Amino acid sequence: MPRIGMNPARGQKTDYHPARITLAMLTYLPDQTGYFAQRFDVTRLSLESLIAHTPQPYDLIVFDNGSYAPLVDYLRDLRDAGRITHLILSSRNIGKIGALQIIFRATLGEIVAYTDDDVFFLPGWLDAHLKILEAFPKVGMVTGFYMRPLMAYAIASTLKFSERPDVKAERGKFLPREMEQHYIDSMGRDWEKYEKESRGLEDVLVIYGGAQAFVSAGHHQFVAPRQVILDALPSAWSGELMGQMRAMDEAVDQLGYLRLCTREPATRLLGNAVSPEMAEMARACGLAAKMAEVRQLSSLLTRFYRLPSVQWLARRLYNWLFAILNAK
Repeated sequence: MPRIGMNPARGQKTDYHPARITLAMLTYLPDQTGYFAQRFDVTRLSLESLIAHTPQPYDLIVFDNGSYAPLVDYLRDLRDAGRITHLILSSRNIGKIGALQIIFRATLGEIVAYTDDDVFFLPGWLDAHLKILEAFPKVGMVTGFYMRPLMAYAIASTLKFSERPDVKAERGKFLPREMEQHYIDSMGRDWEKYEKESRGLEDVLVIYGGAQAFVSAGHHQFVAPRQVILDALPSAWSGELMGQMRAMDEAVDQLGYLRLCTREPATRLLGNAVSPEMAEMARACGLAAKMAEVRQLSSLLTRFYRLPSVQWLARRLYNWLFAILNAK
C-alpha cells in the first residue's frame, strides 16, 4: 500500500532538553508473596521520596525489570502524570547488572543519581552528594548512607588519596549506634553477624576542599559521572540476576576514582518492609507510608524456627520451590 501524506513530525523539533542530572531507579516486584509481600509499599515510598525531595531540574528514568501488573500500572500512571520522564519496561528480569548496562546507555545526563527501589531520600540529599562530587577531585561514586562493611573492598584509590598532604584524614569508629542498628534492621542482620562482617574495619573520614566524606560507597545507591560507570560496567553479558556489582565497584576503584559517602546520612535504608521508624520519618516529611504488618510468633516457635536444622531445611525447601516457580 502506498504512503498517504507526509509524517507531520518531519522538519519539527522537540522542546525537550536533557537535564544535567538524571535520576535513575531500578524496580522489580515479581508478585506480593513471601519476601516481596510488602515490597510494593517500599518501592512506592522510595520513588515518592526521590521525587518529593529532589529539586528540579532533572530527568527521571525508571527501568522496570519484569514486574507484575500492579506495579507496572503504578509506574505508567506516574509517567502519564509527567512525574517519570522515561519509563523502560522489560518483559522479563534481565538481572541488575544487565539493567544498569541499559540504564547508563539510555541516560543523557552528565551526572546520574542511581538507586535501587528500597532507599528513602531525605530532603537535601542531592545537594549533599553534589557537594562532595564537586569538592573532591576525580570522584567516581558518592553514596548517602555510610555502612562500615563496605570498607572491606574497592577503596584502594580513595585510601591513597587520603594520604596526600593536603588531605586531612581521621580514623576510628564514628558511627552512632542508632545508625548501625538501622543498617542491621534494614539488612536483616543481627549484631553478631554485623560485628563479624565489620571485624578489623574502621571508619576513615576525609576532609578536603571544605567538604567531609567517609571513605567507601555502595552500589545500592550512588551519584556518579555517567561516563565513569560506563567505563566500569562489565562489557560481557553474564546473565546473573544479582552478580557482578562488586566487580563494578572494583573497576571504579582500579580506574583511580574516589568512592565516597556523605558524612551525615542523606538517605535511609528501607529493606523489604516499611518499619515504624521509617513510616514516622516519611510522615514527618509529608509523605504517606503504609507500615509493615508483622506477625508476632510465640517465643517457643521463634526458638524452634531458629534451630540450624530447621533453617537448613527451610532454605532447601525455599530453593526447590523457587526453581519450580521460575522454571522456563
